[in-house]
Amino acid sequence: MPVTTGYRSFLSTDDLTDDELHALVARGVAHSRGELDHRPLAGAVVGVYFRMTSTRTRVAFSTAALRLGGQIVPLGPNDLQTNTGESDADTGAVLARMLDVLVARVDAPLSALAGWAGHGRMAVVNAMAAEEHPTQAVTDLVTLTCRFGGVPGLRVRYVGEGNNSAASLALALSRYPDVWLDLRTPPGYGLAADVLARARAHARRSGARVTERADMVDLSPVDVVYTTRWQTTGTSKADPHWRRVFQPFRVTAALWERSPDAVFLHDLPAHRGDEVTADVLDGPASAVLDQAGHKLSGALAVLDFCRTGHTWT
Repeated sequence: MPVTTGYRSFLSTDDLTDDELHALVARGVAHSRGELDHRPLAGAVVGVYFRMTSTRTRVAFSTAALRLGGQIVPLGPNDLQTNTGESDADTGAVLARMLDVLVARVDAPLSALAGWAGHGRMAVVNAMAAEEHPTQAVTDLVTLTCRFGGVPGLRVRYVGEGNNSAASLALALSRYPDVWLDLRTPPGYGLAADVLARARAHARRSGARVTERADMVDLSPVDVVYTTRWQTTGTSKADPHWRRVFQPFRVTAALWERSPDAVFLHDLPAHRGDEVTADVLDGPASAVLDQAGHKLSGALAVLDFCRTGHTWT
């Protein structure tokens, strides 16, 4: 993981050791409870650069930077000279000479963010890239810890496309002992092979289990049912008939027949009637608003970690 003078980047959960990931989540839980009152970003300037739309992540990181004592420079998709042909490499090199931390959501591969972090001056936080959405995984782990008292031993069923949120969920949950992540992804829309391999490697070491199937049969009881929107932000699908493939993977109340106490999670925004029915999203099993609120807890922990994480473990 790139390290700047006094700051550390966060591009993937795989940049962290198990102890660091667990400490980061514990920090998020502590922030959620109001147990920490410090300003590690005092004097720091944090750029918040989003090329794509965002409600929860952008507001959470802007709020977190201010609460931790930093000042923010908000940057939207039309604000930089990349719109006039300047390269990402040149843009990153310039930003690295002006900012202490850059929180960025890009419609580009993770390597673009890694290039910016590689300048060794500015810490970069991946607020979503094409392959991974690690700050969402931190949010999810904080949510699960607050809800269940811990992550080890949980049974989580993810239903939907193997997108960047699913990738980061798999790479994070697989770091906890006795967790079972049951991925149910439409045919042709599963996790990327390298992500699945990395998650399973983590699982072998930690004692977790990661399975993936392209159907919705043999559904044993779980503690959590998780889905995401069918159209990932900033992407489109080549197959004009993709919805037919996704229809069997809609989350409905029927999934609670064998898991009556399961909690429902969704990273939002949600589209009622597509990936989830309204009676589930708005029903008693839903913890999506608590999950959304923990975006701030996670953002506080991540920015805290960027400044002070090297002293936690």
